[in-house]
Amino acid sequence: MTWTVGFDLDMTLIDSRPGVSRAIDTLAAEFDLPIRGIDFADRLGPPLATLLVEAGAPEELVPALVTRYRELYPSIVSSIPAMPGADAALAAIEDRGGRVLVVTGKHEPLAQLHIDELGWRIDHLAGDLWSAGKASVLKQERASIFVGDHIGDMRGAQTAGVLAVGVTTGPCDAAELRAAGADVILADLTEFPQWLAEELGPIADAG
Repeated sequence: MTWTVGFDLDMTLIDSRPGVSRAIDTLAAEFDLPIRGIDFADRLGPPLATLLVEAGAPEELVPALVTRYRELYPSIVSSIPAMPGADAALAAIEDRGGRVLVVTGKHEPLAQLHIDELGWRIDHLAGDLWSAGKASVLKQERASIFVGDHIGDMRGAQTAGVLAVGVTTGPCDAAELRAAGADVILADLTEFPQWLAEELGPIADAG
């Protein structure tokens, strides 16, 4: 039977902080806003518009800021690396005949740029979804596990009724992830293949 594992993107599969920080600094300079990219990048997870308002951007400027950010974004994609263990985590699922689903708050066309850049085989991508809003796709794609770094990811997994795996590579620590509903906590994705092997047992011998 086909089974599916879902992943968040920013700070779960990719370390987008350096690139996002640079793009936000450019945006702040162009619009004369007192926003520091390094601070902004430390809070990744929620939708861009939400983060901009929380960082102090005037709400009436947000649509223009989002448009300009999305224009700038493709230039930073090549500088954003995969998280340690991301490739091995995806390979561990493929080795077991599983499907990989990416559900992210990032604008879907920008998320696709990262997947293409890193050469990942993803079975389904859904962007522009946040927190409990991720549950609809997790249910639709029949995911059994969702891996994320933010309390919003844990809420999405809980709402969908799937196993919530938290990684402490983003802005939320283990206690926050656990309080938000994480069933499992991993330091990072380097621990995922071993955890998956313990969870599912040895791979059946094809011979």
